[in-house]
Amino acid sequence: ITFTAQFGDLDPMQVMWHGHYARVLEQARDALMEKIGYSYPQMRASGYMWPIVELQLKYVKPIRLGQHVRVEASLLEYRNRLKIAYRCLDEANGELLTKSHSVQVAVSLARHELHLDSPPELIKCVEALL
Repeated sequence: ITFTAQFGDLDPMQVMWHGHYARVLEQARDALMEKIGYSYPQMRASGYMWPIVELQLKYVKPIRLGQHVRVEASLLEYRNRLKIAYRCLDEANGELLTKSHSVQVAVSLARHELHLDSPPELIKCVEALL
């Protein structure tokens, strides 16, 4: 995805507030899962919710007002959990601004139980793209 840092994204130091990164990463994660064919409605239809259990961010350089940023998301793991890596890059010069990863686990909607294996629907979607 791409986005432009807006006035409301900034903190008093005039850089993107750390709390807004999660929103941007969510947009990139959503776009990736749509591309895979296992979006949030498809997750729900398969009987699972996927809470985030880990989010790690490394702020390399600040994002500033009006800066155009490309966020790349890539799937690192999918068999027992979803681990997604992110890179926020300055769209003009490709400079790395932030790197991150998130981890999500499958939880049964019916029983609210954690599943240690990913649902067959997800595995089928991912492996169809390989």
